[in-house]
Amino acid sequence: MEVKDIFLTPVYLVIIYIIALYFRPKVTTPLDQRYYLPALTMKLIGAVCMGLVYTFYYHGGDTISYHDQSKIIYEEFWKNPTIGVKLLFSQGQYDPSTWTIAERIRWYKSPTEFFVVRFAAIISLLTFNAYTVVAMVFALVSFSGIWAMYRTFLKMYAVLHRKLAIAILFIPSVFFWGSGLMKDSLCIGSLGWLFYAFYEGLIERKQLFRAAIIIPIASWVILSTKPYIIFSFVPPAIFWIIIENGARIKNRVVRRLAAPIFLVGGVLGAAFGVSKLTEGDARYSLETVAERTKITADYIYKVSVQQEGSAYKLGELDGTIQGTLKLAPQAINVSLFRPYLWEVNNPIMLLSALEATWFIYLTITLLIRTGITQTFRLIAFTPLLTFCFVFAMVFSMAVGVSTNNFGTLVRYRIHMMPFYLAALYISNYQASLSKVKRVPLAMA
Repeated sequence: MEVKDIFLTPVYLVIIYIIALYFRPKVTTPLDQRYYLPALTMKLIGAVCMGLVYTFYYHGGDTISYHDQSKIIYEEFWKNPTIGVKLLFSQGQYDPSTWTIAERIRWYKSPTEFFVVRFAAIISLLTFNAYTVVAMVFALVSFSGIWAMYRTFLKMYAVLHRKLAIAILFIPSVFFWGSGLMKDSLCIGSLGWLFYAFYEGLIERKQLFRAAIIIPIASWVILSTKPYIIFSFVPPAIFWIIIENGARIKNRVVRRLAAPIFLVGGVLGAAFGVSKLTEGDARYSLETVAERTKITADYIYKVSVQQEGSAYKLGELDGTIQGTLKLAPQAINVSLFRPYLWEVNNPIMLLSALEATWFIYLTITLLIRTGITQTFRLIAFTPLLTFCFVFAMVFSMAVGVSTNNFGTLVRYRIHMMPFYLAALYISNYQASLSKVKRVPLAMA
């Protein structure tokens, strides 16, 4: 952070709130308007606080590196706009005219990180490359998607507007780690828009043109930064489409007879979705993913131990799909419910442990109130819950196996937390109705 941040931050803060107030009548209703500005404010606070934590607590880190490397492009753009534009649109390829500049960018050859560097550089052109302002714009992008996600859940369960606001807008880890100049802000914002467009276009079957624009853009951003989010999202989403359409058959007899067909179709559709995503790209084959998971997990664990960090170990990875799946139960547990309170060794870890304890409490409450068998029936007969829980489980397995460090895990898992917590609140609500059956999609 520099002196210019002190002067520019208030100015851009006013601009951001003016923009937010302009759009508020268009994107809120009397029911949810009360959460709009508080949620935006928490995102902006999260962006600034994250920068302060990385600057004064960690003394550096990814967010600082993104800013420093985007600054190289920003400065070059004003010296030589032609070179600057080439760098902004570069995909890391060799170019004699840009090489001397590109070699100063540490992540030039790392596609996912360089995507964020280029995005930050574009924002820098409009914000004088002030770190705090760039971070707040990232927070604004993230907020737009999170708000779209929240309003999508409200379409189905408006009666739970307060609890859904907590689950989606006000989880501390989500508005802290998902607001600053990081991949996670772009990813969770894009995931929110993807969920919104998916529901509007493919479940409600409304605004198809808008959905056709949002889905490719949101998917592109996620694939460019954290592809495993898409791989975790698409299969349960396709399953949701098929099951949802089966559940809408009005004739009760036909619906029951067709249920097995839709169930099998959902599984096959999910498998087809995965195969199409990985088609023609060796980087995303199951074998390659398993090998990279082992390499990443081993590296993070080694670094964590050397630096006396918050390392954890689930077991030995052998670089195969079978070996990875064997660790799935432990991986899901660590992503959802750890660190435990007795594993805490620093203030940031304490926040994560408190959230995990909250998740444990709500999960146990659901199981006690409804019973294990009835809980699974409830999830199976509610397509939205099926999607949310399956996405959370698949995503939790992916990040839990590959991370091996609680400090990193707390940032990686934020993308599934709103879905899992929202699903817990919805499940507890439906269980309180004392009947396990599909609740209508609109509950105003």
